[in-house]
Amino acid sequence: MNQPVVTPELQHDIEQFYYREARMLDGRQYQQWMALLTQDIAYIIPSRVNTMVNNRDRGKEEMISVERELEGVDSDGCPIREEGIAIIMMRVERAFKMNSWSENPPARTRRMVGNVEVMEQDGDNLTIYSNFHMNYARPGSRNFLYSGQRRDKLKKIEGGYQIAHREIILDYGDIDYPTLGLFF
Repeated sequence: MNQPVVTPELQHDIEQFYYREARMLDGRQYQQWMALLTQDIAYIIPSRVNTMVNNRDRGKEEMISVERELEGVDSDGCPIREEGIAIIMMRVERAFKMNSWSENPPARTRRMVGNVEVMEQDGDNLTIYSNFHMNYARPGSRNFLYSGQRRDKLKKIEGGYQIAHREIILDYGDIDYPTLGLFF
C-alpha cells in the first residue's frame, strides 16, 4: 500500500467531490451523477453474514474483522448488488419512465458523508474510505436510516474525479429496509 501524502488541498477536493455527489443524488439528478462514474465502474454491495468467532484467532484482529462477514465477488457468497455501467444506466433511465411505480412518489433522501480518508494513492488513482448515513422518507410510510462505509477507487480527471469502483458495506443485522435499489 502506498501511503499517500494528504495535503489540506487534496482532502478538501475529495470532500467537496463527495458533497457534490450527495447533493446530486438527494436532488435526484441521476443523469448528472452518471458523469461522476467511469465507463468501467464496478458498483458492489456485498451481503453480510454473521460469522462465529474462531477462538484459535484469539488475540488477533482477524478474529473479529469485518472482512470475515462480507460475501461478494471475491467469495462464494452472493452480493446484494454487483453492477457495471450498463445496469446503473438502466436504473437511472428507469427513474424517468412513466411506469416507474416503485418510486412514485419519489422517495426523499438525505445523505451525510463523513470520515473521508485517503487510504492509498497510486498516480492519479486514489483509494478512499468514507462513512455515510442516508435518511429515506416516503409519504405514507416510516422513515429509515441507512448507514455504512464506502470503499471507493477514484480516478483523477481534468476538472475533478470519477468513481471507478465502489463497494458499499451496509451496517445491518437484519434487512428491514424498504429498498436496496438506492444509490449510496
